[in-house]
Amino acid sequence: MAQAQAFVDSISAAVCSLVAFPPLSSSSPLGPTGRFAPSPTGPLHAGSLVAALASWLDARAHGGRWLVRIEDIDTPRSVVGADRIMLAQLINCGLLPDEPPLWQSRRGDLYARALQSLRDQLRVYACGCSRRDIELAWEATGQVRIRHGELVYPGTCRHGLKGKHARAWRLRCTHDDDSDLLIDWFDRRLGAQTQNVTQTIGDIVLQRTDGLWAYQMAVVVDDADQGVTHVVRGGDMTESTPRQIHLQRVLGLPTPHYLHTPVVMAADGHKLSKQNGAEAIDVSQPLAALRAAGAVLGVSASGTTVADWLASAVQAWAALYPPTSR
Repeated sequence: MAQAQAFVDSISAAVCSLVAFPPLSSSSPLGPTGRFAPSPTGPLHAGSLVAALASWLDARAHGGRWLVRIEDIDTPRSVVGADRIMLAQLINCGLLPDEPPLWQSRRGDLYARALQSLRDQLRVYACGCSRRDIELAWEATGQVRIRHGELVYPGTCRHGLKGKHARAWRLRCTHDDDSDLLIDWFDRRLGAQTQNVTQTIGDIVLQRTDGLWAYQMAVVVDDADQGVTHVVRGGDMTESTPRQIHLQRVLGLPTPHYLHTPVVMAADGHKLSKQNGAEAIDVSQPLAALRAAGAVLGVSASGTTVADWLASAVQAWAALYPPTSR
């Protein structure tokens, strides 16, 4: 723990001494706020640098704060020391957060309070279904409801466990009369979007069978708690946005502006990821790494140093995606 605190202190010192955009004072309004929220499953690769750069550029184009949040709630997948490596990579690329990083694994009390609020509103229910139970439920209808390997939950426990042992907590993704929930929203790059959450996703898990908090719960609570107003992230997260908006609404939380960037693809045609062998970015050549990430984003910038290139890239980003009014 002492080592972890020392590392946080060192990041804070680096931010205060090196960042070109000073943190806002505690007495100032928070203003526009963006964030980069990687999972510590390994070093940053080309795809994650694209997401980091995009969120940083957007925050700077808005004249706002940029935060880093380590999404380590899935502790079995977290790699010891990966958070330190990622933060060092960001610093080497000139992407310095305006506040010390935040670790989700230390914020369970916030998520528990949010779940209790939802329980008080009767918006969530205990679910006793295993993955096999869900498969059997869909097989019984003669339909296969698998989406990207994830089963759409059919609402089996929505009106009671019927003798099953509670395994997880799920959020109702229907209207009060059980009719389908449609979410319309706007993406600053992709335009108007809509999703039938009931049919596409089903009721989502907020707390897992093993007691760990689900990503959807943590990200919504943390974005609101940190005052995040602009979420800029990879396009693979686009389909998660409607369920997050639904959760924001039932918790009475604000909905940020969203922008989903192009996804960096691997040679096999799948999203580049640590799971398919994505290599760590070469921080010995940060300018080359930033230029490659900028090319993916359609950002044409100039500069022979990291600082100059980033300053030019902020202007190019603002031309592509004009700052919003909030």
